[in-house]
Amino acid sequence: MDETGIREVLEVERSQLARQLGDLSAAPRDPMAAVSFGKRVGEGTAQAVERITQTSAFRSLSAKLRDVERALAKLDEGTYGACDACGAAIPEERLEAIPWAALCVGCSAAR
Repeated sequence: MDETGIREVLEVERSQLARQLGDLSAAPRDPMAAVSFGKRVGEGTAQAVERITQTSAFRSLSAKLRDVERALAKLDEGTYGACDACGAAIPEERLEAIPWAALCVGCSAAR
């Protein structure tokens, strides 16, 4: 894939991630959906578990967004395809599968 195609893929991914993060961080639609913890497992507990899940998803999506933005910056710098840790070339197959990869497989596994 050429640089223009890579940039388009990354920009689409960035837009989708921003939308998903916006959806996750939006205020609940139901103002009565306050989380409460009682002695019994019930709706409050289910809502608390859902919020914990949303928090985890938010963190994961935020990390991926940072990776996508780093890849776009690397395109601008002319360093796209080079590992941020060791400087080696990231294999084409890895970049095709994960266009926002900033580390080679070895450095990624070491983290």
